[in-house]
Amino acid sequence: MAFDIEMIKKVYENMPGRVDKAREIVGRPLTLTEKILYNHLWDGNPEKAFGRGIDYVDFAPDRVACQDATAQMALLQFMHAGKSKVAVPTTVHCDHLIQAKVDAATDLARAKTQSNEVFDFLSSVSNKYGIGFWKPGAGIIHQVVLENYAFPGGMMIGTDSHTVNAGGLGMVAIGVGGADAVDVMSGMAWELKFPKLIGVKLTGKLSGWTAPKDVILKVAGILTVKGGTGAIVEYFGEGATSMSCTGKGTICNMGAEIGATTSTFGYDASMGRYLRSTNRAEVADAADKIAPYLTGDPEVYANPEKYFDQVIEINLSELEPHLNGPFTPDLATPISKMKEEAIKNNWPLQIQVGLIGSCTNSSYEDISRAASLARQVASKNLKTKAEFTITPGSEVVRSTIERDGFIDTFNKIGATVFANACGPCIGMWDREGAEKEERNTIVHSFNRNFSKRADGNPNTLAFVGSPELVTALAIAGDLGFNPLTDKLINEDGEEVMLDAPTGDELPSKGFYAEDPGFQAPAEDGSGVQVVVSPTSERLQLLAPFDAWDGKNITGAKLLIKAFGKCTTDHISMAGPWLRFRGHLDNISNNMLIGAVNAFNQKTNSVKNQLTGEYDAVPAVARAYKAAGVPSIVVGDHNYGEGSSREHAAMEPRFLGVKAVLVKSFARIHETNLKKQGLLGLTFANEADYDKIQENDTINFTDLTEFAPGKPLTLEFIHADGTKDIILANHTYNAGQIGWFVAGSALNLIAAGKA
Repeated sequence: MAFDIEMIKKVYENMPGRVDKAREIVGRPLTLTEKILYNHLWDGNPEKAFGRGIDYVDFAPDRVACQDATAQMALLQFMHAGKSKVAVPTTVHCDHLIQAKVDAATDLARAKTQSNEVFDFLSSVSNKYGIGFWKPGAGIIHQVVLENYAFPGGMMIGTDSHTVNAGGLGMVAIGVGGADAVDVMSGMAWELKFPKLIGVKLTGKLSGWTAPKDVILKVAGILTVKGGTGAIVEYFGEGATSMSCTGKGTICNMGAEIGATTSTFGYDASMGRYLRSTNRAEVADAADKIAPYLTGDPEVYANPEKYFDQVIEINLSELEPHLNGPFTPDLATPISKMKEEAIKNNWPLQIQVGLIGSCTNSSYEDISRAASLARQVASKNLKTKAEFTITPGSEVVRSTIERDGFIDTFNKIGATVFANACGPCIGMWDREGAEKEERNTIVHSFNRNFSKRADGNPNTLAFVGSPELVTALAIAGDLGFNPLTDKLINEDGEEVMLDAPTGDELPSKGFYAEDPGFQAPAEDGSGVQVVVSPTSERLQLLAPFDAWDGKNITGAKLLIKAFGKCTTDHISMAGPWLRFRGHLDNISNNMLIGAVNAFNQKTNSVKNQLTGEYDAVPAVARAYKAAGVPSIVVGDHNYGEGSSREHAAMEPRFLGVKAVLVKSFARIHETNLKKQGLLGLTFANEADYDKIQENDTINFTDLTEFAPGKPLTLEFIHADGTKDIILANHTYNAGQIGWFVAGSALNLIAAGKA
């Protein structure tokens, strides 16, 4: 039975009338994205056409989802909102705090012991406020959402950047920070700048070694890590409809790596099959009745250049398997060119580990295709040359693949099956020997491959590929191996080729799980007590941030001028730091420790202008805060790329940073800064980045006139007494300036003024 079926029926009941009205107002055929957005306006029926990339619009998402690492801070904030129950269906999923080390059973048991305090907190808060709770081991948030909650034409937000995975079931699903989630859980509108639209036309059909993953790897190579910023990507065409629903999810999932607001596909037969296979026939039946409204209008797909801001066309019949990396998910290399590129760049050809699964590629189809290759190890008398691990996406998938013999197949080639959790994908991997920081190569089917991302080793080169390709490369143990053309030498010294992978889109016997891991909340949570120990190292109740004093910020010190790529991993690392995600003071000790200081090219080493000594970034920030001296962070392009983690905004706010001035922002991080009452600013002239010196003191000269569309002026006073006047742009509207004035968006909610 489907969760929240009455809510879904209401969405479908409203959709035809609202979409027809929107089409009339806009005066042209509509994309699927526009249909979903206009059907979810906060005020209900459409009354005006919105400008793409221009207008801020209030929306009413259907649901919210949180993973355990971000849910802690989101729910700590929600407790301040003064509400007795969440206003929309909301779920919490325990998937980030389970470290991969030994095997599923051992690792899960250890996590339940080590993070028991956090799991109990999340369980009790969920129980109190009407939130569905998915226990540790139930699975990765995005896979569980796809299996249980995603529905065509819906709109959801989630406190994880890969919430976009639900686009595989035709949703507009968007990753946000916890403060945004609190708005929606509190019954308020959710604000988003009306996105631009990128259309991706898929022709032909996947076959052989090519998988859905290769589509997004190709798109990432075209658009780069920031090419989708401010846009929703909509896939269409015969190639889209020929693909499985979970394959579509993989493509949407990794759309976060191009900076896109989200990605989506129109409703088709594959989505209907998936809904029915996951016991949601009622949703499929309801979707079938309004199917034309759950995809773009025919005229749009016939002439996409007229309706999208950018159009990309990919012929799936000609698409080659890709590997992307290392160190960035947009460095795309066709497998036929990988050996050449590896030799040219001195990338280690020997593969140490192949890892498949994660929220990106953990479907039944993914695992079954990988298993078809694993079976060939025995049948062709081969030996797997690299370590090999599997991370199932959910207990439903794990139970089903165990029943169907796939886990036994993997065990026979010496593979390790990790817990149904994020694990190595987010740095929760206790990899033996990683502390030696030896240069090595791994391949995985995850979504991100930033430096230190998987195992904490800055010298691990991680390459992203499909589960099929990763499995083949693990068998070969060679980054230069091309399974389409190359042969392997088996244990008898014979040359053999791997047959192309095969697998089932859905399990023929249906999905199965004895206990999926769901805990329903209490009907009346008023009597549920939520206890946070004042001496806890893991959890800390929040105190409100101070409101703006109405004066110009003066005498501020430069905390760090970050050089090059500065992702949320650099600003607030995951891995071992995840244990402090519910304790703002403790986790602030990781603030910007991964960012490279432009003045000495070192990480976690910045000058304390009060002492003249170099120290860790958090230590210098705390020294400035203790002395009552404000500080400012300067950065490069696409600052805050990556995760939705709002800790990357809350930590600077907590440690006295007043403004972040960069060449450009990633969308979610810019919003998170605004929500926490920080100034997120961009250079009006990017070359001004070079004028900023290590000993600078900064004064705002016109912050008292802060207004929409009006740049701010900053004085950078250098150590020799000279100064540069720098103009800074911003995207704050009147409501967002209100967040800054109040000290944070949450302060307004708590005061009943939002």
